[in-house]
Amino acid sequence: MKVVVHVDGGARGNPGPAAAAAVLTDASSGAVVDEATAFLGETTNNVAEYRGLLLGLERARALGATSVEVVNDSELVAKQVNGQYKVKHPVMKALHAEALSALQAFDAWSIRSVPRARNAGADALVNQALDAHRL
Repeated sequence: MKVVVHVDGGARGNPGPAAAAAVLTDASSGAVVDEATAFLGETTNNVAEYRGLLLGLERARALGATSVEVVNDSELVAKQVNGQYKVKHPVMKALHAEALSALQAFDAWSIRSVPRARNAGADALVNQALDAHRL
């Protein structure tokens, strides 16, 4: 089964309160099959973006997906995972390695970045999670 995994992460402030989200759809029908959010506490936007990716991949595995098409609005994460950009920061290196390991669980995978407007579902879930954790 192939799923399209829209993922996002965001921080209000950098670093600041952060959240990650994923919206999974059936690749054939486009129907939403799962949604998830995670409040991350205080972290950076880039860490939140990777956490969104990892959350989406975890949910895809739980659904039994064998193939994933990951869509996000972070060009940095997409290009790092695709090997086009180097990963230099130690925290990012660990998240990058975790993401590559998670992707190996699938028979096929791809990742690409799109403008935020084309990732609106995951973006909205990030904001909902952040709003829910306001002090």
